[in-house]
Amino acid sequence: MATAGLIPMPIEDLSPEALLTLMQWLSPSYPVGAFSYSHGLEWAVQAGDVFDVDSFQDWLSDIIQHGAGRNDVILLAAAYGAQDKAELLEVDTLARALSPSRERLMETADQGAAFVRVTSDIWGLDMSELTFAVSVGAASSAAGFALGATARLFLQAFAGNLVSAAIRLVPLGQTEGQRCLASLSPLCLRTVEQALGQGIDDLGSCTFLADIASMKHETQYSRLFRS
Repeated sequence: MATAGLIPMPIEDLSPEALLTLMQWLSPSYPVGAFSYSHGLEWAVQAGDVFDVDSFQDWLSDIIQHGAGRNDVILLAAAYGAQDKAELLEVDTLARALSPSRERLMETADQGAAFVRVTSDIWGLDMSELTFAVSVGAASSAAGFALGATARLFLQAFAGNLVSAAIRLVPLGQTEGQRCLASLSPLCLRTVEQALGQGIDDLGSCTFLADIASMKHETQYSRLFRS
């Protein structure tokens, strides 16, 4: 398995064609079902832990820099740098093992399977079923896209999906939600820069409330989201 210091980290700009393709892959319209998952936010709102734009921004900031956001970038980079299919599957197995709850595993596995299915069919990439971050890293590497740009767009899309969920759940106004996402962009950039300088041995999370929320969501009586 790739370790810290061994993962290639090109950060050059994408070509216009590559940029458009990568934006399509990470667009809300790409059929991976991202809109169906709240990453435990639905329970956090019901429990009163998230109740306005400030509490949501604090919650999402922690997930980006201390939880799944940073971890997913590390996993994406490890998949991007995998030397063969065996190493790629090892990264994917680790990604599944790190999921803190059944629903969080379903979230990354189902989105990854959908991403692989659609991307393989349209772009002719030969990929097995993988978790979401791992599948994006593997596809980007196979297509020759720059890792840095892929990671930045991936984390921005991750944050954007949760902002979209918060707009419906908290609820936030559309303008409030977009202002929140814009204010988190510098944090996304810093998190990617940090994560691309790390490796598998640096994986770890301390977002306990979000993890517990995803477990509680499994038995939540009334739900709009799958996680």
